[in-house]
Amino acid sequence: MTTSGFRPTHVVPQHGMPAWEAPDPARPTVPLDPLLPVELGERRGDWGHIRCANGWSAWVDGRFLVAVPPDPPATGGPLASAADPRPLLRRAEEALAQYRAAVEELAGAGLDGESFRRRTRGLRIGVVVDGESVWLYDAEQGRWMYGDGTRLSTYAADEEPAAGDRGHGSTRIVAPEGEP
Repeated sequence: MTTSGFRPTHVVPQHGMPAWEAPDPARPTVPLDPLLPVELGERRGDWGHIRCANGWSAWVDGRFLVAVPPDPPATGGPLASAADPRPLLRRAEEALAQYRAAVEELAGAGLDGESFRRRTRGLRIGVVVDGESVWLYDAEQGRWMYGDGTRLSTYAADEEPAAGDRGHGSTRIVAPEGEP
């Protein structure tokens, strides 16, 4: 269930993060899942009050939230194989089917907890569909992709690209002339 008007402004970092009932470290609550889309509503110093798609809210260390662009990248034009959403959708379906089969076997007492963990280790998918918009997690590339049904483009990545991948060298601070 998605709360009406929910528009993610941030994503939880790739390793998840702790959350609190109030901006008070003595009141912890359930930690947030990695790459969970959240909406940041209020800031109090380093504290950030977030809301999830299901309406649940909590306080987090807002410094660690990963901002997402306000608007998805523009898509359009001819379908390119690298931007085709179907392979990612197919991989998400396959991973979900593997997970569902393991859950069924665990629920039917055909698997113990350790076997379930071994069988599901490494499975990682993420799919958000909102009308014609879709966000798909590409686990092989470590990035979220945005699509409008015809093509995909990178929306957010797990890690910063290497300096050579940015098209320019690393940024460095240079003192103005005449200063040490």
